[in-house]
Amino acid sequence: MTPRERVLAAINHEEPDRVPVVIGVSNATGIKMKPYRGIKELIGVKAPDDYIYDWPELGTALIDEDTMRRLHSDVRGVLDLEPETVRQWNKERDPHSDYVDSWGSGQTEIGPDDWYPNVHPLPDATTPADLDAYDDWPDMSDPTRVAHVREAASRLAKENQYAILATPWLLFPFERAHAMQGMDVFLLNMIEHPDFARVLLQRIGDYCKQLMGYFLQELGDNVDIIKIGDDLGTQKSLMISPRMYRNFLKPVHADLIGFIKERTSAKVFFHSDGDVAPLIDDFIEIGVDILNPIQTNAGSMSDLAMLKKRFGNNIAFCGGIDTDRVLPLGSVDDVRQEVKRVMQTLGPGGGYMVGAVHTVMNDVPPENVLAMVDAVEEFGHYPLGS
Repeated sequence: MTPRERVLAAINHEEPDRVPVVIGVSNATGIKMKPYRGIKELIGVKAPDDYIYDWPELGTALIDEDTMRRLHSDVRGVLDLEPETVRQWNKERDPHSDYVDSWGSGQTEIGPDDWYPNVHPLPDATTPADLDAYDDWPDMSDPTRVAHVREAASRLAKENQYAILATPWLLFPFERAHAMQGMDVFLLNMIEHPDFARVLLQRIGDYCKQLMGYFLQELGDNVDIIKIGDDLGTQKSLMISPRMYRNFLKPVHADLIGFIKERTSAKVFFHSDGDVAPLIDDFIEIGVDILNPIQTNAGSMSDLAMLKKRFGNNIAFCGGIDTDRVLPLGSVDDVRQEVKRVMQTLGPGGGYMVGAVHTVMNDVPPENVLAMVDAVEEFGHYPLGS
C-alpha cells in the first residue's frame, strides 16, 4: 500500500498492510526542536531548523522531508499561518519580550527556548458587554493566513503518496477561552457567570468557523483528515464534569464539526489530552472520526482493551505511545515493547494509527523516537502478532 492508502484503510476500520504512523504534522503530533536536531544528527540529515506555523516560540519543529521518510510518517500536513502583520511584528519585537498572537493572547519566556501561555487580554471580563468592548478580535479574512494552502494541498494531492492531514492553528473554544482569560478565571466564570461563559465560547466558535471556512475553501477536495481539538482531561479525570461539557461545550463542538462535514468528506480528527473516556460517546455522537492522543497514563484511558472493545467500531484511535515515562525515560527496548503492546491491543481490525501521546517533548532521546517508528516496521504488519 501507499502511505495514503494505508491511512485511509485504517481510519475506515479496515486492516492495511501495516499500522500507519502519524508524526510530524501538527503541534499535537509533532516533535520539539531539541529531539528533532538529535534525530537529524543520528540519521545524517542536514536540514534547517525551521518551526511549524513559522512560530519559534511554539518550539515545535517543521520536519524536513528526508526525516519524515526516515520516521515512516504516513501523513503530511497542510497548515495555516498567523497573519503576515502578526508574524512580522513578532519577528521585530524586542528579544525575550512576550509573544502576542492575532487574538491578543500570548506567551511569556520562562527560560531559554521555553515559553508559557501567560498573556490574557480579558482577565476581568464577566459580561457580554465586556466582549463587545474588546477591540482586538482576530481578522479571520486576512488572506495571508491561507494564501499558501491551495498550492501545498494541490502538490500533495498530485503526488498521491501521503494522507493529507490539514491543521489550522486554532486554540478551539475551551482552550482559547483559557488563553483569553486565564484557565482559573474562565473555569470560575463557568460557575459564577455561566451566561457569559456560553457567549464567550460561542463567539470563539464563530471565529473558528470563519477561519475554517476559508481554510476548507482553499483545500478543496485535497484533504483526507481535518484536525481540531480542545484539551478536556487531566491525568485522573476531566477538567469539567460530563454534565458541564454537554451543557457548555458540546453544542459548540457539534456546530463546528457539522460546519466542517457540510463542506468536506474529510475525516474529523479530534485532539484532547487526559482522561476523556467519559466523553467518547459524546464525541462519536457529534461526528468525531478519529480520537487523539489516547493518553495511556491518564485514568481509564490506560485500559486500551476496554477502549477498543467499547468504542473501536465507531471511532478510530491515534496516538497511545506514552510520553510521560516510556518515551523520555525508557530504554530503546522498552519503547519497542510498548509500541508492540499498544498496536496489538488497538490495531486488530484497523482503526488505529501509531503516534506519541502529544508532541515529542525535549526530554525524549532521539534514539527513542527512532525506536518507536522502527517498532512499527518490526511488529506492525498485519496480521498483527504473526
